[in-house]
Amino acid sequence: MCGIAGAINFKLLYPQIDKSMLHRGPDEQHGFMVDNIDMYHLRLSIIDIASGQQPMHLDDRFTIIFNGEIYNFKELKDAHHLSATTSSDTEILLLLYRKYGVDLLQYLDGMFAFAIYDNQEKKLFIARDRAGKKPLYYYTDKEKIVFASELNCLKSLLPLQMDQDNFYHYFRLGSFYGNLTPYKNVAELKAGSFLLIDCTNLDIKEKCWWNITDRYQRPNQDSFAESLEKVDSYLHKAIKNRVQSSDLEVGSFLSGGIDSGLVTAIANQYNSKLKTFTVAFEGTYNEAPLAKLVADKYNTEHTEINISFDNLKNDIEKILCNYGEPFFDSSAIPSYYVSAAAKKHLTVILNGDGADELFGGYRRYVPFATYDFFNANSSIKNIAGFVKKILPVSHDKKSAYNYLYRLASFVSKNNLDIYLSAGVDILEDYESNIIHPPANYMQIIQNDFNKISGTSLSGLQKIMSMDFNATLFSDLLVKMDIANMAHSVEGRSPFLCKDLVNYVPGISDEFKINGGTTKYLLRQLSKKYLPAELVGQPKRGFEVPLKNWVNNELKDIINDYLSTDSSITQQFIQKGFIIDLLNNKLNIPAEKRAKILWSWLSLEIWYKKVYLQ
Repeated sequence: MCGIAGAINFKLLYPQIDKSMLHRGPDEQHGFMVDNIDMYHLRLSIIDIASGQQPMHLDDRFTIIFNGEIYNFKELKDAHHLSATTSSDTEILLLLYRKYGVDLLQYLDGMFAFAIYDNQEKKLFIARDRAGKKPLYYYTDKEKIVFASELNCLKSLLPLQMDQDNFYHYFRLGSFYGNLTPYKNVAELKAGSFLLIDCTNLDIKEKCWWNITDRYQRPNQDSFAESLEKVDSYLHKAIKNRVQSSDLEVGSFLSGGIDSGLVTAIANQYNSKLKTFTVAFEGTYNEAPLAKLVADKYNTEHTEINISFDNLKNDIEKILCNYGEPFFDSSAIPSYYVSAAAKKHLTVILNGDGADELFGGYRRYVPFATYDFFNANSSIKNIAGFVKKILPVSHDKKSAYNYLYRLASFVSKNNLDIYLSAGVDILEDYESNIIHPPANYMQIIQNDFNKISGTSLSGLQKIMSMDFNATLFSDLLVKMDIANMAHSVEGRSPFLCKDLVNYVPGISDEFKINGGTTKYLLRQLSKKYLPAELVGQPKRGFEVPLKNWVNNELKDIINDYLSTDSSITQQFIQKGFIIDLLNNKLNIPAEKRAKILWSWLSLEIWYKKVYLQ
């Protein structure tokens, strides 16, 4: 896990890079300059600590800077008869690129963002992994191109300007969709994509080399037993590679759920002295007793860490500023504290990220497994709209009544609004309070929605495909990458291995949602490995007491940021609506009110503490 930065026709200022990204690579920092190319690497040493320094060169022709890990690099070395002089996965990337060019990507199992300069062709190849675990942002104008692992790095190097139009996406989605960022001329390289750049004329060609929707359109006919066996086998292979591909000790984060439980159970087979840790937060559901059942079953070296939010008021700005952009997901707060605690025990940690998006772990998927609401007829929508009007507002997020209320809400909507309401549900039903939004301001995500909704995929496949490209890519993986790297921790996600992301989308919907049971196949697999008490546990994640924060600990901070004339939110949202929301004068679900205010606070902190600095 490292940080990378590079430029064409622009001299990198290494002190600014170190200041903005040293947390990504505290062990070594090296630069390389040739022709009109600058490349810089900050290293967190995990594999081949002694001889894996970067930038790395091959044949006086190829130079690479690489952030991430290739877990199957030893297999690739043997399978493709590569002659390497180091034990580094970085060298294997160079050797594969020399042999196959851009086609090397299909062979890689890992998380990566890397740039390879071809000194002979004068071309730069920049690529990103299938899910987008490792970040890459790039600035381009007619004179130069600059890229880096973090937005804050680009901000330290260039006089970036806000792109006002992109913020309308943020108010609806809580993130910047696809390649959008807060800045003009800055794009994020999308997951499963690569750039080919001609360094002589700055011509850029972007290509998508992998997409989850394509995998959904390749169904297989495997029986449940066959699917269960293959998932078990693929998961074993992924975990084994992620445990053994490290010169540092690899541990496991252990919550009370089946995803991390499965990872831990299988990892224990490849490390009999596996270290596990669980965190418990004050004022939230305590999963530590369930996690301890797994730790005891496999006799791991287990640590329980109690974390409080006592310093939240003092830490909130520092935590959110790490993201380099407004960041809506309030679970970024516990993720930050978890990473800080984990660093005291381990540098490399396995997690369960991606399991919910691949195997159907969210409660909102259940109705879509029965009916394609993206193509619902008008009668169903009208009935749902009537039901919603007569139902009292729901204030209990976890209740069955809230589930019914949310169901009626999104079923009554049309087009993209269905997805937004069924998912993040921030400003839905209140979007009329946005001030003069540009015409078709949601067009980028609308285009992707249209492509997916117009296919022959099932309703479940459609929403899961959208979530993989939106929620997982733009939110969850960003959250964990920044939280981990703020403390120089590397998180490894076996569920996002090459074999599983290629195979699982094609299995039957019934293996994911069975009746009202979410993540059915994984629950059946967990019976083989986990205590019975865990198998039926619902999806929880980090249960953030957001309503309490908004109404108590953070109330004054939120009011201070949003009620002043300098509030950036007031440029986008009707002031009267903001004031009514602050004063709790609207008949709005309490959880929704808290989410809206939190998303605006995140925007204000970014604007004043990052953008204006």
